[in-house]
Amino acid sequence: MTAYVIVDIDVHDPVRYEDYKRLATASIAAHGGKYLVRGGKVDIMDGEWVPNRLVILEFADADAARKWFDSDEYREAKKARAESALANMIIVEGI
Repeated sequence: MTAYVIVDIDVHDPVRYEDYKRLATASIAAHGGKYLVRGGKVDIMDGEWVPNRLVILEFADADAARKWFDSDEYREAKKARAESALANMIIVEGI
């Protein structure tokens, strides 16, 4: 079942965050993932959630998403993200 990684990111160091984007992009592709949404305009329709920078990734399944997140390829990107932003990240299975 297809799985999606949904991330709400609050960037506090845009220069370092560019490193994260470069590293993350390569690691996602290496694990068969792809970007569906990457920081596009958000319109609030209902509720109080106001995402900062919204990213949605698609993977073949939740196991592939977890393998990407725990991978050696993503390890350096995680460090860059921690140094440049705060993030909330979930995996959700699709239909």
